Amino acid sequence: MYVEYTTYVKSLRQSYAENTRGVLLKTGRQLFVERGYAAVSAEELVQSAGLSRGALYHHFDGKRGLFEAVFEEQETSATKRIERAMNDVTDPWQQALCGMDMFLEICGEHEYREIVLLQGPIALGWPRWRELDKQHFAGLLTAATRNLIDAGLIRGQRADLVAAAIYGMLTELSLTIAAGPHRAEAREDASELLRNMLLGITTHDD
Repeated sequence: MYVEYTTYVKSLRQSYAENTRGVLLKTGRQLFVERGYAAVSAEELVQSAGLSRGALYHHFDGKRGLFEAVFEEQETSATKRIERAMNDVTDPWQQALCGMDMFLEICGEHEYREIVLLQGPIALGWPRWRELDKQHFAGLLTAATRNLIDAGLIRGQRADLVAAAIYGMLTELSLTIAAGPHRAEAREDASELLRNMLLGITTHDD
């Protein structure tokens, strides 16, 4: 009976902790998107969430930690969507194009644009932003590049260098698109540009 009660209490505490964390994430995401990281205080975050400052610091070690968790949410969701888009096709060339197009599409979405592309480098600092971004996308890019090489579509190139080059292009294009006034048109132009640049290093004739 005691073991069952202890298990119940632990489960209840875990459920409460998960709920508290979820409320803070939802509140942080909403406020950061609406007003920007710099304009939102830790006090406003906890008041809007209906929680204490202790809850914020216990789960996220403060406002910056909460922002990083919101940032990671966006990146994780983006990676999963890109993987699903790529898994829908089997041809390595089309797979790579689908992945890049999905990435550019996500970059145009309001929450991702605000949290990851516009506020992320400011709130986290460029080194940390780049570190987290690469953790999510580097493996996916390297795998896609190896598929192209294995299919004979890229010859005489190292997979890690090609992946790094593509990552650099995608990063700079996404930041440029996010900061520009005509984002939909810029995304279309970026997609065509990436396609043409990839064709320059492949044996593909399409």
